[in-house]
Amino acid sequence: MRMSAEERRESVVRAAMIEFARGGYRGTSTEAIARRVGVSQPYLFRLFPGKQAIFEAAAERCVEETWRVFDEASAGLTGSAAAEAMSEAYMGLVGDRDQLMMQMQLYVSVFAARAAGEEGIGDSARRLWESLFERVRIRIGGDMGDATHFFAHGMLINTLVALGFPEDHRIWSGFNAHDPAE
Repeated sequence: MRMSAEERRESVVRAAMIEFARGGYRGTSTEAIARRVGVSQPYLFRLFPGKQAIFEAAAERCVEETWRVFDEASAGLTGSAAAEAMSEAYMGLVGDRDQLMMQMQLYVSVFAARAAGEEGIGDSARRLWESLFERVRIRIGGDMGDATHFFAHGMLINTLVALGFPEDHRIWSGFNAHDPAE
């Protein structure tokens, strides 16, 4: 059975997340993405106008997947209960190394793109991140400080996982992603 353009586009986004997660924006070729999907580069560019558009679609998918996990885990909850549920769910999400590395590449790629004069990636990344921040802020009660605290600990989790610290390492002992004092 032949895939529709929308199904093929979905395949490209999934493949792009993996390729960009592993190579970053500058280190990933559209040829590698096309090869992973099993299409030609010209076909890839019928689905997306260019590499930047592919990266932005992969980044959007990554952020939306993060929100989906947060939303499902915290449905019906507010305040610290919502923050705790999202923190616990996030630990499962970052277990997917490609998901985690795509998040990290999103941040790093903004710098690389800016150096290459591709400001659109930075604009897109900031818009996506701000949207996630606002949805979490609202879910946990609307306080900017609480949302900032939540994301600061999320970035610490990203760093520890990206650096390969095993969960039984002493650096994790007593760590609670929502409130380090607990």
